[in-house]
Amino acid sequence: MLKLYIGNKNYSSWSMRPWVLLKQAGIPFEEVKVRFDSFDASSRFKAEISRINPAGKAPVLDDDGFVVWDTLAIAEYLAERFPDRQLWPQGVQERARARSVCAEMHSGFAALRSACPMNIEADLAQAGQLIWRDKPAVRTDVARLVSMWRELLTEHKGPMLFGNFSIADAFFAPVCMRLKSYALPVHADISAYIQRLCALPGVKAWIDDALAEKDFLEFEEIYRLKP
Repeated sequence: MLKLYIGNKNYSSWSMRPWVLLKQAGIPFEEVKVRFDSFDASSRFKAEISRINPAGKAPVLDDDGFVVWDTLAIAEYLAERFPDRQLWPQGVQERARARSVCAEMHSGFAALRSACPMNIEADLAQAGQLIWRDKPAVRTDVARLVSMWRELLTEHKGPMLFGNFSIADAFFAPVCMRLKSYALPVHADISAYIQRLCALPGVKAWIDDALAEKDFLEFEEIYRLKP
């Protein structure tokens, strides 16, 4: 059986992508959580994950001893390993567009990711108001997301970015978590997409697990006081 090594569900946006993809696609896998303690070279997390992934990062997919890391590589591997699940759109141009937006997410939106680290359990609306007021680069990132999502939803007539659920939706799921936690302002049609995505069984299962985790990690909490 496939094994997916992940970090804490409340905080690990990178881990969320392949986990949601596997869960929503109905692909059986074993979850192995490697708890964050810190990301220092001497941390227990680094020691444990480095035994599996030489890059020392989560997530990592283990397919009977064959190891794949990096979320894009994992997504591509799963799409080829399980072609019947149709994880990418079927048309050549649609697949190219889906890969393009996933790559953009993978390497872009640095301002949003830096200012608004994923924290599913916390209510960070007050911090979000200040971020929105003071960080124009965050506003630029959100405007790009809104433009991209609106174009895709209109072109493919929803409910997901390419009609049916795909790798693209899994890749943007952590962004939806950020927009919700920080209550960043988006238009009603974008808010509706976020609600539909969060209601998917695979996404909801991750959210439920994150809320149940109750593992406050101070080094991940740049805005919230310790409970």
